[in-house]
Amino acid sequence: MAPPLLNLDGIHLTFGGTPLLAGASLMVLPGERIALVGRNGSGKSTLLKIAAGMVEAQEGEVFRQPSATVRYLPQAPDWQGAATVRAYVEAGLGPADDPYRATYVMEHLGLSGDELPESLSGGEARRAALARVLAPAPDILLLDEPTNHLDLPTIEWLEGELARSTSALVVISHDRRFLERVSRATVWLDRGTTRRHDKGFAHFEEWRDTVFEEEEREHHKLGRKIAREEDWLRYGVTARRKRNVRRLGELHALRASFRGHQGPQGSARMAQAETAESGKLVIEAENITKSYGDRTVVGDFSIRVHRGDRIGIVGPNGAGKTTLINMLIGQLQPDTGSVRLGANLEMASIDQKRVLNEDETLAHYLTDGRGDSLLVGGEQKHVVSVMKDFLFQPEQARTPIRNLSGGERARLILARLLSRPANLLVLDEPTNDLDMETLDLLQELVAGFDGTVVLISHDRDFLDRTVTATIASEGQGRWIVYAGGYTDMLAQRGGKPAATGRPNGAQKPERKEAKSAEPRPRQASGKLSYKQKYALENLPKEMENLAAEIGKLEARLADPDLYAKDPQGFARIAGQLDEKRASLSAKEEEWLELEMLREEIEG
Repeated sequence: MAPPLLNLDGIHLTFGGTPLLAGASLMVLPGERIALVGRNGSGKSTLLKIAAGMVEAQEGEVFRQPSATVRYLPQAPDWQGAATVRAYVEAGLGPADDPYRATYVMEHLGLSGDELPESLSGGEARRAALARVLAPAPDILLLDEPTNHLDLPTIEWLEGELARSTSALVVISHDRRFLERVSRATVWLDRGTTRRHDKGFAHFEEWRDTVFEEEEREHHKLGRKIAREEDWLRYGVTARRKRNVRRLGELHALRASFRGHQGPQGSARMAQAETAESGKLVIEAENITKSYGDRTVVGDFSIRVHRGDRIGIVGPNGAGKTTLINMLIGQLQPDTGSVRLGANLEMASIDQKRVLNEDETLAHYLTDGRGDSLLVGGEQKHVVSVMKDFLFQPEQARTPIRNLSGGERARLILARLLSRPANLLVLDEPTNDLDMETLDLLQELVAGFDGTVVLISHDRDFLDRTVTATIASEGQGRWIVYAGGYTDMLAQRGGKPAATGRPNGAQKPERKEAKSAEPRPRQASGKLSYKQKYALENLPKEMENLAAEIGKLEARLADPDLYAKDPQGFARIAGQLDEKRASLSAKEEEWLELEMLREEIEG
């Protein structure tokens, strides 16, 4: 086995109070692909900074091969001394690196290099930071949330670039699909220590659950052993009239170990505040358009959104996703066409920028300064109780928002959103900065939400698990609605992504054959085939049966006590409902196409 390029062993670090790292380790061999995972605040970014030499450990050994080159991608890049993006990217090159490589990477990331750092959007800043670490082709790449603020074409390009790279990789990311595709080993940072699993992230959750179950069994065994020793202490010692000092000391040690056991951190508890049901029709958009100058952002788009629909919007940065969603919810008037909102709508939303008052305290933000309690689900709850549901400590109630990490801010915004009554959720990139466990719970909430959801996301796994339909950008202001999530959309497009070409300025000319993304109508051949006739006759009955099954599943999910009594059953039923709705939509499309073909032949 080749010697390691990087080895951290027995790393300890404490910022006052509970140790952040208590014996963590990380070994990186040449060409390894490691996913570094753990809860928000577990110390992942700190461990990566220690590996990069930016933070010094209080205890432990740090070894880096002297000849190895290391590049670290921070969550917030430092632009000091860089007049342009090109200057910033080229500053990361070593003496032996090829300057053309910087140009190549910037072009593929949609950057010219002439951009000024102060004028960059969040996505552009992330792409510039990526260009700086990818251009040198280092021996070790340390990437902290590389997909944040990136659109799907850029994420997929990055996956391909990393697959071609010979660099060893350690990556932190909330994007499950990205981690599954780039990792071949997993290091789990939990309660200050690390565990390694020599399989990629796709196997992480099963492994994690096994570890927790084993821990629980060992803790239970320890409790039983203490009970036996206490029984001996009460009866055995008295019977012999002689104290066994060694055994008594062992009992005290067992008790201390039992008391000091630190179980896994709890999960956030999410429950949407109750509100009245909206009308059956939530949004109806007819032939809406929106242009800025000569550029058409949305052209002749129509959709009907019904109660219970969960709509995902995907496309490259700059395609107009936020413009489209703002028109659909009535916050932006279309140039032409009309948007009609349904009756009795109560909307709650998260925007992508998530601008917060840094001086405001957590309690003040959650309550809008109106006392110390909130009405959640028809129940008056103290603000500290709501904070505990989202894994905040009671002493953080008076903490200014500026002291929170990115993940904690995301959880705080979710806590505020879900404590407001709503039957329409509008979410713009809701998964940014969420850890895996909180993301799981958000998925359950969205998938089982009684109302309607319209969301923008670049997280393919999140889309697949939550939405019932996907609106995809086809370029030049064209938007098409597909049944199901992101993977379903790809299948309906024959495996082609939602938008062709590179992000922003690096677009390649679009091929003519790629423009026809919609299913092509079948050519009239004089008569229907036997298979087509059979489908045309039987599809209405199948659709009727599916509609009945959907009604039964919806009735079961309407039980307000179901989630509390059986959360796994709730999730299973919600998943079945998604499948039935997607199947019904596909059969309706097939029947409509066949009916049009029949009319064409007979007419």
